[in-house]
Amino acid sequence: MTQALKDIVINALEEIKATNITTIDVRELTGMMDTMIVASGNSNRQVKSLANSVVVDAKKAGYSLIGVEGDDTAEWILVDFGDVIVHVMLPTTREFYDLERLWALRPGDRPEDGSSEEDTMLGAPERSID
Repeated sequence: MTQALKDIVINALEEIKATNITTIDVRELTGMMDTMIVASGNSNRQVKSLANSVVVDAKKAGYSLIGVEGDDTAEWILVDFGDVIVHVMLPTTREFYDLERLWALRPGDRPEDGSSEEDTMLGAPERSID
C-alpha cells in the first residue's frame, strides 16, 4: 500500500514540476511513518499547488488524509497520510532544515569531531570532519 501511495505522490509532484524529489525510508528510525518524501517548489504559489496536487490525487485514489500543515505561509507544507509524510518546501527553507541529512543520522551516529548529536540536530555551526 505504501509503494502505491508513494507512486501517486511522486507523480503528482512531477506533474506540477517539483524539483529535487527525494524519498527517505525511515522505517528503521521511527514507528510513526514508513516514508518521507521531500520536494521543492520555486515559489510559495508553486509549493501550495504541489501540496494540493498531492492531496487531490491521493484522495482520488482512495487514500485518507490525516492533515495538512503550513499552507498558510506555503514556505513548508507538510502533508500527512500516516505511513507517508510529504514535505514540500521552498529551496531556502529546505536547505535550512536539511531534513535529508537529519533523517540520515542513525541511532548511535556521532560526529567524529566531538560535537554532540544534539549540536548537530539543533543547527550548531558545522565543523569539518576529515
